[in-house]
Amino acid sequence: MGPLTGVKIIELAGIGPAPFCGMLLADLGADVLRIDRKAGGARSIDIDPARDILNRGRRSIAMDLKHPEAIEALLGLVEKADIFIEGFRPGVTERMGLGPDACLARNPKLVYGRMTGWGQTGPLAQTSGHDINYLALSGALHLIGRKGEKPLPPLNLVGDMGGGGLFLAFGLVCACLNPAPPARVRWWTPP
Repeated sequence: MGPLTGVKIIELAGIGPAPFCGMLLADLGADVLRIDRKAGGARSIDIDPARDILNRGRRSIAMDLKHPEAIEALLGLVEKADIFIEGFRPGVTERMGLGPDACLARNPKLVYGRMTGWGQTGPLAQTSGHDINYLALSGALHLIGRKGEKPLPPLNLVGDMGGGGLFLAFGLVCACLNPAPPARVRWWTPP
C-alpha cells in the first residue's frame, strides 16, 4: 500500500533510469508490470532479471515483441494502464508499433513516459547515452572529487538515476495528478 495504490503501469524492460523509475513507482504502491524480453533473445545486459535490484517490487512477463501477436497483446494491456514507461532510443517503439500514437489510440488517458539519453531530436538523439558523459558535458563531473585530483565518477547515481529516473517518476506522477488532454497542457512560466 502506498500513495500510488491503484495506478497501473506498464514498463518495457531496459537498463538504467527507466527501470529505476519503475522501481520508485512500485515502491510507492503502483502496480507495475515489466515486459521482459523472451528467454533466449539477445540481452543488452548480462544481469539475471531476478537478481537485479532495479527490478524489485513488480511483476514481469516475457514477450517477444518482434511478433505482431505480442504487440497486439501488449496494446491490450495498454488499454487498461495509467502509465507506460520506455527507455529506448528515439523511434524504436514507433517501429515496434508501441509509440505514443499507437498507445494513445488505444488509451487516450494514458501517460506515456520516455527516457532517452539525449532527447528525441538533435545531433546526439541517436547516440547511446551514459551517466559519465552527461556529467562531463554538463561540468558536474569536475565538481566531484578532491581538488587537484581526477574526478571520481559516482557510478550512475547522479545523471541516470537522480537526473533521469527520478525526474521521469516525478513527471509521470504529476501528469497523473493533472490529466489534461495534451492540447490543453500549458507549461508553467513564472509571473
